[in-house]
Amino acid sequence: MNGIIANALFLSERVVFGSWQHLLPIGIAMLFSVVFIRFAIKNLNKQQQHLAVQILAIFVSGTVFIFHVYYISMGNYDFTTDLPLYLCSLLALIIPVFTFYRKYWMYEILVFWIIAGTLQGVITPDIPIGFPAFDYFRYWIVHLGLLIIICYATFVFNMRPKFKSIFRSFFAFQVYIVLMMIINRVLNANYFYLNEKPKSASLLDYFGEWPYYIITVQLIIVPFFLLIYLPFYVTEKRMKS
Repeated sequence: MNGIIANALFLSERVVFGSWQHLLPIGIAMLFSVVFIRFAIKNLNKQQQHLAVQILAIFVSGTVFIFHVYYISMGNYDFTTDLPLYLCSLLALIIPVFTFYRKYWMYEILVFWIIAGTLQGVITPDIPIGFPAFDYFRYWIVHLGLLIIICYATFVFNMRPKFKSIFRSFFAFQVYIVLMMIINRVLNANYFYLNEKPKSASLLDYFGEWPYYIITVQLIIVPFFLLIYLPFYVTEKRMKS
């Protein structure tokens, strides 16, 4: 969020790959995820399981909402860079809809979007303002919270993607890209990095300059979704054998 960052009064160092600011929240989230899911399976009835993940989803979504309301109130909000339209922020806002209705078609789209989208952010965090800035906490709550929720749906609600889910998720992703292209055109913005790569190091650095990195991502996204689907496929085959 470049407009916000440029006007911040107190800036801590950018979060560096492999630093404690990078690894500590991942470790905490992994521990919480295991405990949360095991507790839900062993100790909660169906209604309580649904309520537990709904509370988590509202917390993740509420964090994004409060973050944006707070910076709008400060008067330094830039609609060309700061709207919650990047994939993970957008998913965080709508994730309570999924946890409330628990529709399978939502799951089969979100499981690929969340795993593919958040892994990039978790492995190579794009956080110019480090601990204890609000943006630092928002970033990790969103990325790690989404992963916990989709893991919860997988192991507690026993949802699993099918092979055709890969292509449904891919086509839904194309709709998202078209919408971002329209918004970028109207606002002269760069949401989802469709006009320029992020300033910080990312996997896109290996895919060439614009527009080649966009073409490359489109070419590898289905194989990437296939890779995400592979553990589900192998597990299902083993259970049937």
